[in-house]
Amino acid sequence: MMNVSLSAKNIVKRYGGVVALSDGNLDIHSGEVLALVGANGSGKSTLSKVINGVVVLDGGQLLLDNKPVHFSSPHAAKGMGISTVFQELSLIPQMSVADNIWLTREPLHPFGLVNKKLVNQKTQELLSLFEGTFKTDLKPEVPVAALPPDERQIIEILKAISFDPRILILDEATASLDSRQVQRLFELVQKWKVQGKAIIFVSHRMEEIFRIADRYVVLRNGKSVGSGIINDVNEQALIKLMIEKDSIVHFKQFDADRDVSKEPVCLDVSNLHTKILKGISFSVRKGELVGLGGLQGQGQRDLLMALFGNTTFSGEINYFDEKVKFKHPRQAMEKGLALVPGDRAKEGLIYIRSILENFLLPSWYKYGFPLKMKKSKKDALAVGEDLNLKMEGLSEPVSSLSGGNAQKVVIGKWLMRKPQLMLLDDPTKGVDVGTKTEFYALLTRLCNEGKTILFYSSDDEELIGLCDRVLVLYDGKIRTELSGTSLTKQNLVSASLGVTNGGEL
Repeated sequence: MMNVSLSAKNIVKRYGGVVALSDGNLDIHSGEVLALVGANGSGKSTLSKVINGVVVLDGGQLLLDNKPVHFSSPHAAKGMGISTVFQELSLIPQMSVADNIWLTREPLHPFGLVNKKLVNQKTQELLSLFEGTFKTDLKPEVPVAALPPDERQIIEILKAISFDPRILILDEATASLDSRQVQRLFELVQKWKVQGKAIIFVSHRMEEIFRIADRYVVLRNGKSVGSGIINDVNEQALIKLMIEKDSIVHFKQFDADRDVSKEPVCLDVSNLHTKILKGISFSVRKGELVGLGGLQGQGQRDLLMALFGNTTFSGEINYFDEKVKFKHPRQAMEKGLALVPGDRAKEGLIYIRSILENFLLPSWYKYGFPLKMKKSKKDALAVGEDLNLKMEGLSEPVSSLSGGNAQKVVIGKWLMRKPQLMLLDDPTKGVDVGTKTEFYALLTRLCNEGKTILFYSSDDEELIGLCDRVLVLYDGKIRTELSGTSLTKQNLVSASLGVTNGGEL
């Protein structure tokens, strides 16, 4: 294999008014592992996606073997020897393991038919790389849908390596693997290094970074802020690079006489287990705003979905001293729970329908059949006015609204039900600064009125600036609880990355 070098120079990527990368830089060469490190929202995934052609850069330059390159798609990047193990799996569940790995690249018979025997043979050779680490009898013809998450992740790795890439990006590739599988992957990485492959390793696990990486690059707020040899730094030094000191803004506007310690317990969760959660226990008092911290995918969403009756679980949930086990969101809604999703396009709104219809999605029954239009419009207008919703009228389609105003409709449709417990799943993602400010004021006002809020955010600043307490999740468990003087950016990032000494840096 020929030597390879890749450089990302001053990479810029914008999504509307949001700047994901303003000055992303890295260099990698044959036979080394480069750890790409950063806190939530630092730009790691965006820089990886620029390199593998998933997103097109807005500024800067990529150099491959010292020559400028431009990737318009992942296919173009693969053609130049760059392959990626995606954090969000790219597999097709209904298809077999072999078909997923070789899709569109199947070896053919002379007459153009797929050579199934050769496909299965080549697949079996790849599967043998992880021999002894599978929990099931994994064969080429098994459908991916039948596999547990760890084995799906292994198939994703094998699919990427089947291209025999010169540069391999491992984007949180170990997140779903057990210790034996991680050990085997790292053994393979050492072999790939000897073969001359260059490997970009993105991980939230500090122990793994120091175990496998040769060099590091740290991103902070879309900029590369440090790089060097991994043996020349320690965990605390890396975390210091990730954090911008004195950057915390306080958004709290709570009443001066507010004292939630005297309020009754609204939610008490004991030993909650799902496919991702591993024994979660905590309690929240009425009127409290409790944050769920940690890097994405550590179980925050699973927890909210379990509480809302949208995920099967074991364990005990008490809601105002009543033992509950919601098997459907409808049951949770009847008890006064609401779930505000961050992905409004997929889970929050029907874009082709009117603003009024979207406002009424969870509440049709309240207005009778046939629908009491006058009452429903009055209530919708009142909520819209309360949220400062900018619209032409309730009959306009939601698609006519800006992103921030569309998210107000997502929140407003639940406020029309007057919920007692609000579950928020990263609700300000992709929302403009002005709308965020209004949203922060709304949350504190709701808490002042006695509403209870459990709030996951991928923005550490929001958690620190808004919440009474933050529960930091790591690998499906609550790693630590931060409040008062311990609720700092340093402690939050340290706990999110699994660093054991949780004191101030």
